[in-house]
This record gives sequence, C-alpha cells and structure tokens, in this order.
Amino acid sequence: MNVAVAKTGNGRAVSDLFASAEGRLPGSPSVIAARREAFETYERLGLPHRRIEEWKYTDLRALVGEVLPLAAAPDAAALKLAADAVKAHAINGARKLVLVDGVFAADLSDAKALAAEAGFGTLRETLDKSSDVLKTAATDAVIALNAALATDGVVLSIVDGAQLSAPIQIIHVATAASVSTFTRSQVKVGDGARATIIETFVAAGAKAYQVSDAVIVTVGDNADVAHIRLMDDAPDAVNITSQFVTVGANSKLNFFNMTTGAAVSRLQGFITLAGEGSDLSVNGVNLLQNTEHGDTTLIVDHAVPNCVSREIFRAVLDDRAHSVFQGRIIVRPDAQKTDGKMMIRALLLSDEAEADNKPELEIFADDVSCGHGATAGALDDNLLFYLKARGLPEKQAQALLIQAFVGEAIEQIADDGLREHVIGIAERWLERRQ
Repeated sequence: MNVAVAKTGNGRAVSDLFASAEGRLPGSPSVIAARREAFETYERLGLPHRRIEEWKYTDLRALVGEVLPLAAAPDAAALKLAADAVKAHAINGARKLVLVDGVFAADLSDAKALAAEAGFGTLRETLDKSSDVLKTAATDAVIALNAALATDGVVLSIVDGAQLSAPIQIIHVATAASVSTFTRSQVKVGDGARATIIETFVAAGAKAYQVSDAVIVTVGDNADVAHIRLMDDAPDAVNITSQFVTVGANSKLNFFNMTTGAAVSRLQGFITLAGEGSDLSVNGVNLLQNTEHGDTTLIVDHAVPNCVSREIFRAVLDDRAHSVFQGRIIVRPDAQKTDGKMMIRALLLSDEAEADNKPELEIFADDVSCGHGATAGALDDNLLFYLKARGLPEKQAQALLIQAFVGEAIEQIADDGLREHVIGIAERWLERRQ
C-alpha cells in the first residue's frame, strides 16, 4: 500500500498521509493513538522552513518539498541487494543488526550471537506493549512525523557491568527508489557497562529516497560508550536523523559522525549531561561535494555540576556544497564547575562552496569555563606550493592537506580499528575528487 504524498504546507492541504499508512504500522490501540497525536502535530506545523530559527539554514520546504510514499516491506530481491551491501560495509568483528528499507532483517543480522551479551528486540515488538519509545522531551515537525510513521528499529538493553566483546553495528540499507523510510531505535546502557555502537547508512542501488531516523540513547552511571555514525547515503537521497541522549554520573560518551553522502542531510542531537562528573566528546566530519547540503545541529545541556564537554567539527566543501553547523552549549543555574568547549572549522575548496557556522553559549551559572570558536577558509597557498614544488600533483597535494585538516576530529575515535576504518572512508572520498 502506498502512502499519499505529504504536502509542504505552502498553501496546499496536507494529504492524508497517516491514514494511508495506518494499517501497516505496528502497535497497540494506545500506540496508534499516540501516533495519531504525533501526526496531528506534524500536520499543524508542516515541513520546517527558514522562518524557524533552528531550521534557518536547512529549509526543508525548499530543499525537499514533500514526503515520499512509505517504502514497502523488502522482498527477496531487496534482501539480496541488501546482503551484498552489508558485506561491503560491515565492520570486521562487529555484531550486525540490519534494517532494510526500514524493516529489521533477521536473516542478515547477528541477533542470536548478540543475545548472549545484551537484551535485543525490535521496535515492532516493543510497540505491541508500550508507546513510550515514541515520546521524546524535544519535538519538532520531523520528530513528530517520525513518531507517527516509525515502522521498525532496534531496541538494545546492555545490562549493568556488561563489557561487550564486540561492537554493535546497526546497518540501514536502502534498496527502493523514490520512497521514504521511518525508523526509531532505543539503546540503554547500564551502570558500569562498556559498549561501542556504530550506525551505518548506505544505499544498495536505491536513488532519490528519504530516510527519517530517531535514536534514543540512555547511558547509566560509570559507563563508557563510543557511538559512531557513518552516513553514506545515495547522492540524491535525503537523511534526517534526530538523536536524544542522556548521560549519567561519572560516565564517558564519545560520539563521532561522518557525512559523505545524501543531497540533503541533517543530524540534530539533544544531549543532556544528567549526572555529575560525566565526560562528553562530540566530534564530526562533513565531506561534501556537488550541491550536497549537510547540517549538524547539536544542543549540549549541562544540567548538573562538574561535567566536561568537548566538540570538534570539520567540514570540507567542494563545488557548490553547503555545510551547516549549529552548536549550543547550555549551562543550567546549578551546573557549577562546567567545562565546555566547541570548535568548528570549514575548508572551502571552491569559490561557490558555503559554510554557515553558528556556535552559541547559554550560561546561567557563574563558576564555569566555556568557550567556542568558528573559522572558514581555503587551503593555504604556500603549503600547496611547497608540496607541488616537490613533485606532487595538485589534487594529491590538496588531499594531503585535507587529511591533516580532518585528522583532529577523526583522532578522537579511541579504537584503532574503527579509526582506520573512518580514515579509509575519508581517503576514498578524496580519491573520487581526483
């Protein structure tokens, strides 16, 4: 069953998107009621536009225009395409959990092997019991639409004290063209646990599709979590992801995001440091070309005292690409001894490339150490001349300087194997330029 297209809200009536999809969506009657309420919120707001401050630089009404029909459940041909993509993008040694066109694919996943170390279920199973996973503290039109139409996802529970022997890799594979998928996942990490979670977004021949994803992460006390997100969707795809993260006391969370695909992408993160003594590292690299638009919008909320946060982001822009970084650090009145720093740098390889950097501080406490900075510029001509004078072709010389530029963010990945994997993605992007 196809879903009618949802209009942008620019004077035309919003189509009956939810009613068309309702029969395919999992959940008890109370869940369907929660979905209906979420869709009413979306219907009232419509797609975000530039007159909304948080979406000033990413006007979905202009960039996307409409929501595509909901993808059908993957058939045998789609699963075969997905299997090939999983082989190409699976990280060696990781436990795989695969979503194909928004639906969990058990035959392509390592759920049984994972079950010995972590509780696992699907969103579809969870929604048969409760609608809690559809509720988030922050909301906007795209978050509401995701809650209304979320079809599947993974639900992970890592028990107190668990030390996972291998990373968990959630792989989103798109095989269908001109459709949309809506996924929502939940990860709970217990007290004293240690885990690495990797999310990968790839295409298996699909074109012009739309991805809406939401991830809810709860980190307990004294835990240590690495969360890596690698987005390499098709060049004409749309990926809008919302993340909601709560970090407990004396815990460490190291988050890294890399964007190397999609015509339009936005990662919006809402991170709350809810326990004293927590340590947050948030880093990312956008590698954009042609007319790609990549938006990273983060809110880090220091809700309690004695927490540290560091944000390092790099953007490399070629052709007419457009990078957006909006970062806000909030320090609540009781959050004394907060230490928060943010640095954003953009490298423009073309006169037509554009970078919008908007760092912000909202400080309501007086005993804090906070700061931010943002720069944008071109490659250093003197350094280029030096490398070319020693026989390097211009593109190769540029590649060396670009690798050094993004290196500070990538070096924040603690695991050697994962760091080398991410460096390999950056190198392949640079090779495509040459």
